[in-house]
Amino acid sequence: MLDTKARSIVQPFIGKCAEMFIRWGLSANQVTLLALVIGLIPAIMMTMGLSSLLAVSILWLSGLFDAVDGTIARKTNTMSPFGSVMDITFDRLVEISLLISIAYRYSNAPMVFVVLASSIILSMTIFLTVGAASEKASEKSFYYQPGLAERTEGFILFSLMMIFTNYVDILAMIFSGLILLTACQRFIEAYKHLR
Repeated sequence: MLDTKARSIVQPFIGKCAEMFIRWGLSANQVTLLALVIGLIPAIMMTMGLSSLLAVSILWLSGLFDAVDGTIARKTNTMSPFGSVMDITFDRLVEISLLISIAYRYSNAPMVFVVLASSIILSMTIFLTVGAASEKASEKSFYYQPGLAERTEGFILFSLMMIFTNYVDILAMIFSGLILLTACQRFIEAYKHLR
C-alpha cells in the first residue's frame, strides 16, 4: 500500500540517487546486485545477535537501492526482462535471509515463521501469476497489483522484529495476517481483472 501511495512523494529523491549512480557509471543491474549484498548484511547481524538500529538502517539502505535500480534502467533505457527477474529474485533472497536469521536466533515458535514464509509464497504466486497472465492478455508491460502489504510494509515489520526481538513471534503472526489479507485482496482483484 505504501509503495503505491507514497512513490510519488519519494520518487524525486530516488531520481537524484539514480542520477548519482549513473554519473558513477553504475548500471541498474549492478545496483540491483549491490542492493542484494547490502540486504544480506542485516541477516548476518541478526544471526550474530547484533539486533540494532544499525542493522535496520542497513536494511533500509538496501531497500533504497532496490528502488533506485528501476529508475536507473528507465533513465538509461536499459530495462530488460532479466533485470526484472534479478530484482524480484534478489528481493526474495533478502527476505528469506531475514526470516531464517530472525527465526533461528529469536523465535520461540519457529512454526510461526513457516506460516509467514508460506503466506509470502502464496501472495507472490498470485502477484507474479496475475502479472504474467495480464501481459499475455493485453500485450502490455508487467501488470503490478498493489496490495495492503507491499515491500515497504514488509520492511517496517522486519524492522520491528529486528528491534523488538522479544516479540518476533507475535510480529511474525501479524505480518502473516497482513500478507494473507493482501493475497486475498489480490486474488479477488485478479478475478475481476482477468475474467
